[in-house]
Amino acid sequence: MQLQQLFSPSVQHTLDVIGIFVFAISGALLAVRKNFDLFGIAVLAEVTALGGGLFRDLIIGAVPPAAFTDLGYFVTPLLTAVVVFFLHPHVERIQSAVLVFDAAGLGLFCVTGTTKAYSYGLGLTASATLGLATAVGGGVLRDVLANEVPSLLRWDRDLYAVPAIVGATMVVLCIRYDALTPFTSGAAALTAFVLRLLAMKFHWRAPRAWNRRSTVTE
Repeated sequence: MQLQQLFSPSVQHTLDVIGIFVFAISGALLAVRKNFDLFGIAVLAEVTALGGGLFRDLIIGAVPPAAFTDLGYFVTPLLTAVVVFFLHPHVERIQSAVLVFDAAGLGLFCVTGTTKAYSYGLGLTASATLGLATAVGGGVLRDVLANEVPSLLRWDRDLYAVPAIVGATMVVLCIRYDALTPFTSGAAALTAFVLRLLAMKFHWRAPRAWNRRSTVTE
């Protein structure tokens, strides 16, 4: 099956907008916690929602990037920023639900990022790497702009990149064995989603350096 036939354009667009929306919420909430103004909230929402996909599109030569050719992609984070600006206490109360949707966006974007990269001629390893970048790149940029150590690199945070790596790897294995279908791509997204939920529930974390004997204060 051709990669372009996995999802209809309307379904693909809807899934992308949902993922952009939930990522934008996490960026806007961090901006509120950092006491940013409305412009700062909007910037962090945009960067978090679109950063990973923008990086992928520039690498694979899909220019101009979808973030600048589709008004819905660009406006969704702005609307999200306005909602969070006025209603952030209410949004904070449903943070657990936001994290669930964020996990869903992670699973979705690692799959769509990988398939798009492969459709532009990249190899399997490079495609999986860009799938990971699509899923987590916006969060890394968000943390850097907010002067935080990226959550991706912190040992005291629940696994985030690993579920995306698993999902992207499943996609390239399906491509390698000519088994990529809407069902198998959905299974890859679901696997990444469930792994992220389990990591949050049981606080799974990556191991630190072996035989670590540092005396530096954490």
